[in-house]
Amino acid sequence: MALAAGSAQAGRPCDDKPLTTQQMRRGMNLAQATAQALDGSGASVVLLARAGQDLSEYGLRWSHVGFAYRDTSAEDRPVWRVMHKLNQCGTATSDLYRQGLGEFFMDRPHRYEAAYVVLQPELQQALLPVLKDNARVASMYAGPYSMVAYPWSQQYQQSNQWATETLAAAAAPREVFNRGQAQDWLRRQGYQPSDLRLSTAKRLGARIGMANVAFDDHPSARRFAGHIETTTADTVFSWLKRAQLGGSPQFISEPP
Repeated sequence: MALAAGSAQAGRPCDDKPLTTQQMRRGMNLAQATAQALDGSGASVVLLARAGQDLSEYGLRWSHVGFAYRDTSAEDRPVWRVMHKLNQCGTATSDLYRQGLGEFFMDRPHRYEAAYVVLQPELQQALLPVLKDNARVASMYAGPYSMVAYPWSQQYQQSNQWATETLAAAAAPREVFNRGQAQDWLRRQGYQPSDLRLSTAKRLGARIGMANVAFDDHPSARRFAGHIETTTADTVFSWLKRAQLGGSPQFISEPP
């Protein structure tokens, strides 16, 4: 597990170009606004989303989620850390990262906006020690990565899928010890993934040109009919509210 920012992005190829002054300023402004909002929420753990890619074609607003938690170990004052999973530069592998809010929003987002859901107090209490412990936070981690990983398979794991499976393990520690059990718990709690409609041409083009996209973990009948189900930030937010595991999403815009 990497504990700082590195050459990794959530489902996007790496860009060797240095950040512009404007990109740095906008990312830091959004990070500051997010910290202020999280401080005011009274929460210790939230699920935080960013708009790293333009997914409006699929009716999606957010591309990536991670857990933001309040770290009180700093000597001067508490700070917010983000624990999340990132794809390694468009390859078929991934790692877990613990970053500050500034680093989280320095990934050249499509929009300088964020959203978060405050989790139920019991769930926050269960997640906080997990997120601080490198071994525990990696218990549901799997390296093989596909941006459109099937939520009910263990062949690959994408970033948002790691978040939901980690949440399941923290919420039900006496019954969830592996990814299969985490997925069973998510099913029982009513999680429903996004159904992306992808044509044969689009699937073939993505599979040939992108190492971080695979479809062979999806059920054949659904795949050949163009139904690609995967875990998205939007469906996770909707599910948390529906399952009474969290509140309504709160939105943060870049300060003027």
